[in-house]
Amino acid sequence: MRNVERITDVVTFHGEGPVWSLEWGGLRFVDMLAGGVLTLRDDGEVDRITVGKVAAMVRPRANGGYVVATEKGIALADDVTAEPTRSIRLTDRENERMNEGGAAPDGSLYVGSMAWDGSDDGGRLYRVMPDGGTEVVLDPVSVSNGLGFSPDHTLAYYADSGPGRIDVFDVDGGVLSGRRPLVSFQDDDGVGDGLVVDSQGTFWVAMNGAGQVRRYSPDGELLETVEVPVPGVTACTLGGPSLTDLFVTTSREGDDTPGAGSVYAAAVDVPGLPVLPFTG
Repeated sequence: MRNVERITDVVTFHGEGPVWSLEWGGLRFVDMLAGGVLTLRDDGEVDRITVGKVAAMVRPRANGGYVVATEKGIALADDVTAEPTRSIRLTDRENERMNEGGAAPDGSLYVGSMAWDGSDDGGRLYRVMPDGGTEVVLDPVSVSNGLGFSPDHTLAYYADSGPGRIDVFDVDGGVLSGRRPLVSFQDDDGVGDGLVVDSQGTFWVAMNGAGQVRRYSPDGELLETVEVPVPGVTACTLGGPSLTDLFVTTSREGDDTPGAGSVYAAAVDVPGLPVLPFTG
């Protein structure tokens, strides 16, 4: 049983999308439904940048600054401490908002969405090219969630939380193909949410509603379960000086458990991978 430590106060309503990058000083995550991009400082305090109604995911940009998914698209900042200065719109559908995603090995950015009312097949998976061009990759999906790439960049793991599955894709550059089911969850497992891939190619999945983070092998075998003391476990990443700290975000949406909305951490044995940046 790994020791899980609460490392922040209650700082989010719906915490999501933790990412470790030295470019912005360590751990950054989002307060999704409050439109906040949050940075954990060395002294344990949290800085906040408000980017709008929604802040769904955040990634570093290769030339500095960051990109954040907003309600209807993405916004780009040239400085890690500044508000975004320009945006790219991905949808005009009223009931759709951005939800999760990640940068690909070729520098493009995948951004998933969902329906505001949570209805089935209300989301899509979009791809934003470094030159700003966009395309729809998957349509429909239910709740587009975590996306991570294997260490050799030949596979991608993807959570669509609606049907309760982790799927795997083949990857050529940044292009996804050959989608196939890998892990299926039952109702009492919770909902597969955000995920992160480590340097051995195994992946960690936040199980929302179950208070767990699970580690799976590349062929879908359950290797380990980490218990978190609140049920609303939303996403995870690997960071810290040696990339062996498992950081976990949580939500207090519909949950009054003490500590919900805090960030938790546990030491693990296998280091993570450096975050892939968006080159746009």
